[in-house]
Amino acid sequence: MKLKTLSLAMLSTMTLLGCNSDSNDEPKPVEPITGLKVAFMPDIHFHDVYGVFEDGSFDGLPNSISGKNATIRTMQAQMNSTRLFNENYFAIIAALDDVVARGIKYVALPGDFSDDGQPIHMRGLVNIFDEYREKHGLQFFAAPGNHDPVRPFTIDAGKGGPTSGGDGGFLGEDGEEIRIFSTGHTVCIDGDGSDMQTICTDEMVEWGYFEIMDILGHHGFFPQSEYVYFETPYSSDEARENYSLALAQKEAAFERRQYEICHQGSGGEYKEEDFTDCSYIPDSTYLVEPVEGLWLMAIDANVYKPKAGSGDGSTDGNDFDGSSNAGYNMMLTHKKHVIEWIEATVKAAKEQNKVLFSFSHFPMTDFYNGASEEIEDIFGEGNFQLRREPEDDTSKALAQTGLSIHVGGHMHFNDTGMKQYDIDGETYTLFNIQAPSLAGYIPAYKILEIKPDNQVEVETAIIEDVPRFDELFEHYAEEQAHLQAIDKEDRWNADILTAETYYELTDWHIRELTRLRFLPREWPEDVRTMLFNMDGDQMLTLSQLDTDITVCQLRLALSEVSDVEPCAESKNGEDTLEQFMREWAIAKLKARDLARSEGLTLAHFALWNGQNLAEDFYRLRNADELAFRDIETDRLAQYKVLSEALSEIEFDVSIEDEDAGDTTVGEVFKVRFGTLFYIIDRFATGQASDNFLIDVDKGELYDLKTAFDRDSL
Repeated sequence: MKLKTLSLAMLSTMTLLGCNSDSNDEPKPVEPITGLKVAFMPDIHFHDVYGVFEDGSFDGLPNSISGKNATIRTMQAQMNSTRLFNENYFAIIAALDDVVARGIKYVALPGDFSDDGQPIHMRGLVNIFDEYREKHGLQFFAAPGNHDPVRPFTIDAGKGGPTSGGDGGFLGEDGEEIRIFSTGHTVCIDGDGSDMQTICTDEMVEWGYFEIMDILGHHGFFPQSEYVYFETPYSSDEARENYSLALAQKEAAFERRQYEICHQGSGGEYKEEDFTDCSYIPDSTYLVEPVEGLWLMAIDANVYKPKAGSGDGSTDGNDFDGSSNAGYNMMLTHKKHVIEWIEATVKAAKEQNKVLFSFSHFPMTDFYNGASEEIEDIFGEGNFQLRREPEDDTSKALAQTGLSIHVGGHMHFNDTGMKQYDIDGETYTLFNIQAPSLAGYIPAYKILEIKPDNQVEVETAIIEDVPRFDELFEHYAEEQAHLQAIDKEDRWNADILTAETYYELTDWHIRELTRLRFLPREWPEDVRTMLFNMDGDQMLTLSQLDTDITVCQLRLALSEVSDVEPCAESKNGEDTLEQFMREWAIAKLKARDLARSEGLTLAHFALWNGQNLAEDFYRLRNADELAFRDIETDRLAQYKVLSEALSEIEFDVSIEDEDAGDTTVGEVFKVRFGTLFYIIDRFATGQASDNFLIDVDKGELYDLKTAFDRDSL
């Protein structure tokens, strides 16, 4: 198969001629539909908790409330994952009911609509979409994420035990964990010596593009009779010039939507002589006009790079890297033809007076509010999901396509990114709206409403009350009893089962995730040690501490072991302690005065500790300003006081683990926590991310919660 890639000029011309216009006529401008709304729901991670294994390999657990058998992951797995697996089944139903109640008809799905594209879950998801389409007239438009598909072609897979990378398994009888794998997986063919109960079934393969696009074809991936217009980057001149449903369906056929990708970069006309390991794989990108005047651009931003040495023409999914950390940085190098198509489509939308909303699974801009460098300083290069962040040059290239509004997912964050660039005398502004996940904290989705004068209002709809969210709790109670019986360390907190709302459950999730996964895996040991041993009172005191006593000297003075290795500049232990206590007392007085100047007392700071700080850190990272509702106003004010106090550091110390002991006690705290509180402040003070207005023409964003009286708009 030879890939035909159209030039940018040709694409622009043909796109402008399309959209139901006669090829001999000038394009007819269409007035945008003011008031029209589109809902965006990324990262549903749908798991069919009542799905039926068609081969009868697993019956599930009888549920006394529903009367059905539940096929669910363990609560232990959920509390160690960045997403819930089970309760989001009920959350998506509640969210769609909310969409119906608001009178919204269009629902965009920016990726990870499934939890790894297994047949049993895909069937359940499509059944729900079909039901809401038939009963309420909803139209769904899917774009794939890195979990759907996991690889471009179907692969064997499974969940549970160390073989699946520590990914928690399913809940079996008597509260025990079991694992379920596809029949072609090595676990099912050869075994691995584990004594964990193992079920083998083809329901657990992870589908590739063909199967996922096929089962979801009538929900965006292929042209439908109700669409005004539909095209892909692979549409021909004829399909754009003389649009018809029959021709669009022919042009959008799966076999036509293939492109060549090589290990080193884009194939096709971009292929360089030294490129190797090249294969043709599917791309599901499309443009749809569901109603006259609105264009929805569903970008397939998955980049599955062929592995070195995989050979040419491979269709084995295991010969490709996953797309989780690739995103738009690799789109620019490995899917150049899609970037060119985006630019051409943007130009056509402007010429034809179309409102263009783009969406994909991956973010187009920085999602840490400019704190990425500081995050890297604390957590290390590439950690803390920094590998997923677009480079500034990437955002610049995307802005230069002329694209204005993009809704992304993947991060499970609520955030707004705004990038503005002056290029060759023109100003380009790119707004990246990070929509949160219904499967985590805070459960919500985004609504974009078309306003007059090329403006768009963005609203965040939080899903708090979810009917039946606790329907599976009886099974978790049995799991907890089993974990207690075997005295499992770091088991999930049984108080989770006291949650009265789905929202409260997701707050438990972020707190348990912090305790069980984030702190042990992501935080440097010295920061964790300080966090677990300090409250806010002590943190404020440390911010005022002026001492030349090193960490090593203080550790030596406090040690009861006689043969502890001496420090580089040792002092008598008793003298060190006496000096430190004097300096601490002075710092305490300074901290007291600082608190009083802000209308606070040290007793206020003593009400929270390092664990609370870490939980709030992740609340703010995930939810941005939405998290304010779960953090006491006084505590936010105290974080601000600490941030400002620590920002006054007059020295620059780079602390490596091996030499931290030779750094003074105050410097260690100020460097580590000065950066930490700066990051918290950035998380809490970025662009508006709840309810705001985008003025596309002016390249400006306005916070509707503070800057405007909404009734006057």
